[in-house]
Amino acid sequence: MRTLLDGIRQYDSERSDYAARFAELAEGQSPHSLFLGCSDSRVVPSVLTSSGPGELFVVRNVGNLAPPLVGDGLSGTPPAVVAAVAYALDVLGVQDLVVCGHSSCGGMQAVLNGKISDPHIERWLEAAQPALHAWRVSGPMDASISEVDQLSQWSTRLQLEHLRQYPSVKRHLEEGTLRMHAFWFDIADGRMLAYDESERRYRPAVDVLGVRAVRSAA
Repeated sequence: MRTLLDGIRQYDSERSDYAARFAELAEGQSPHSLFLGCSDSRVVPSVLTSSGPGELFVVRNVGNLAPPLVGDGLSGTPPAVVAAVAYALDVLGVQDLVVCGHSSCGGMQAVLNGKISDPHIERWLEAAQPALHAWRVSGPMDASISEVDQLSQWSTRLQLEHLRQYPSVKRHLEEGTLRMHAFWFDIADGRMLAYDESERRYRPAVDVLGVRAVRSAA
């Protein structure tokens, strides 16, 4: 409680610095990206992307997962991520969708160990099972990192495949109005990586996105 109280007091003392921006945002939002990340307290989207209020539409959950669509998605698929993605794309017009995983992920550790005591967590983490299979069959993208991080990189990449099943994502990809990215944050050294389709591995995000930006402008 004390930490929260001190934080709010600090914000109140600086609130005037944000007054103009929040007054503008009160009329509506127009974020440039949808950021689907893990709930992990060490992964802070606005810090990692140097974004301010109104710039990111953020969805966070354990393991940065996008459950695969079952049927029409109205039954059998947890609806929260499907609804958030549809709102971001169809209502807010977001054109970049990021799934961001990270090192030392507790959710991925649970999947790797196969020991999950809570049935709700077990059900939720089913969305990472395809990644566990892919990792075991194909091996790591980077053999120099721990097994849990290897799994996390695979899972982050495969969540994009799950998202491509979502009606809103499928439609915007067909229309050419959506770009999708898999990011992976290395907590220990603070590096943000992005999956490079051509090399089938994660490389520094500034390099990967820089190449994509050049191609888009061409």
